[in-house]
Amino acid sequence: MKQFFLTVLGVFTGLVLFLVVVPVVLLTFAIAAGSSKPATPAATVLELDLREGISDQPSTDPFAVFAGGGLSTLQVVDALIQAQDDRSVKGLLIRLPEAGITPAAADELRQAIVRFKASGKPVIAHSQGFMPAGTAISSYMIGAAASELWMQNTAGFQATGLATDNLFLGRAFEKYGVRADFEQRYEYKNAVNEYTQSDYTPAHREAQTAWMTALYDSALAHVARDRKSTPEAVKALVEAGPYSAEQARANGLVDKIGQVEEAEAAIKTRAGRGAEIVELAKYASDKGARAGSGRNAIAIVGGEGAIVTGRGGSASPFGGGAMIHSDDTAEAIYDAIQDKDVKAIVFRVSSPGGSPEASEQILAAVRAARAAGKPVVVSMGDYAASGGYWISSQADWIVAQPSTITGSIGVFGGKFVVAEALGRFGVDMRGLSVGGQYADAFSPTQPFTPEQRADFSTSMDRIYDDFITRVSTGRKLPADRVREIARGRVWTGAQALPLGLVDQLGGLTEAVVKAKELAKLPADQPVRFKHFPKVRSPWEALSEAFGVQTEAARALVTIGGVMADPQAQAVMRRIQGERMRSEGAVVLADQPL
Repeated sequence: MKQFFLTVLGVFTGLVLFLVVVPVVLLTFAIAAGSSKPATPAATVLELDLREGISDQPSTDPFAVFAGGGLSTLQVVDALIQAQDDRSVKGLLIRLPEAGITPAAADELRQAIVRFKASGKPVIAHSQGFMPAGTAISSYMIGAAASELWMQNTAGFQATGLATDNLFLGRAFEKYGVRADFEQRYEYKNAVNEYTQSDYTPAHREAQTAWMTALYDSALAHVARDRKSTPEAVKALVEAGPYSAEQARANGLVDKIGQVEEAEAAIKTRAGRGAEIVELAKYASDKGARAGSGRNAIAIVGGEGAIVTGRGGSASPFGGGAMIHSDDTAEAIYDAIQDKDVKAIVFRVSSPGGSPEASEQILAAVRAARAAGKPVVVSMGDYAASGGYWISSQADWIVAQPSTITGSIGVFGGKFVVAEALGRFGVDMRGLSVGGQYADAFSPTQPFTPEQRADFSTSMDRIYDDFITRVSTGRKLPADRVREIARGRVWTGAQALPLGLVDQLGGLTEAVVKAKELAKLPADQPVRFKHFPKVRSPWEALSEAFGVQTEAARALVTIGGVMADPQAQAVMRRIQGERMRSEGAVVLADQPL
């Protein structure tokens, strides 16, 4: 009977999709395909709104819009590069978030804004306040790069430092009978601590304080440079806050007080008669990604999210969290290898890690590219830690932002034993197994036996040693030296540079320049850009959606707007991380921000 109702539900879901969703989707694409791209107004002011968040890379999902997908860092950078030389674009207006933005994304956006401003076009940033939350100092850093930074009259300047909180469940687990049975390599692999501890361990406190200090100091240094001050003066001024908007202006932290409408009027006046404001997202969509020119090409291979085995085709085509699927990413690199026009590969990595098997599959493709004579330059985004560093470690050159979270060369794994906890509620969990003594090693009914723990510990040591070997080989560092700077410790890009874990500070633009150099292409010679993997067509996505009933149901929920809610997305990311860990994502780094 249960199966009957499931079948009926599946049929009903399919009918709704076919009769309601598909016509709407097809009509949308028909209109989009049939309409010509509108011309950019003769006097255009681009508006970059950062208040809704930003991903690292554009989605390859043709239906990402249904999941509330917005701009990516790389799309903004690409659009601003095109806008620099676009005579119709006269200026830029930035709407700043009140809370934080990922520090590495802020680094790359700031660089793009500085280049745009250097072309002689004005930039006005407007803030409705900087809250004492997360990385608000990074939001301020972006605003400080503008020609003028405005603040609303009722807003507060409360970005007086950098703060983060960690949730420790050790005492709660002990109280309710849950046992976190984990192994970690080594003391700095802190993702485990939230399950096993009730406070920061000395190593956890040391590492986290170090990377927070590095991020904070980097932001202050950029603010000082852009506002023609010194890091010491900016630090003293910022930390003496909080301030009202007028106090912030009087102390030189912002330039003007006014409503956003007044800032809009000011930038339009600078742009000239008849100026119109155009959303940067629309401008980027109308222009499309830069294609470049010339006979030779640079491949841009994208990879964002946790690293898992398999293909992305089985996921919902109507959105969801970004993931790096090893089959897809490896295939993209091999496609770039086989393309005769491609002379070098820029591999954009933004990942906290994941499965070692999936990471190794992707790294093998990187090695194949180098063996084929095509240099590989890694451009690190928000994160390139743990498994994200594994897949980067053997590139010819690594470029990272000062605030990129990288390193975390380590491994952890284990299980939760919940039988006792469930028993307190009258739920009895028992297990059976046949075969070897390791068959029920990951059963939640009992802790590891001494023999199982010994075997599991050996596997952790093996993965850790494999990681060390790959880093040692790729970075040309003695294995003993790698072990000193590994142990699961997170580093910022700025910290990783003198350690030899990265080669250069910068973003995608700098990575492309280096790729041309390694490919022995003249610096002034134009190149084309080829992006891998290719975006799936709407037809492929729809076909995959109809293939699985549960995915069709999820698509309906997503279209309904539920998954577009930021709180729902945060919960889903958390669940996704726990699911990955339970499935063997033992090189997954903690994501501190």
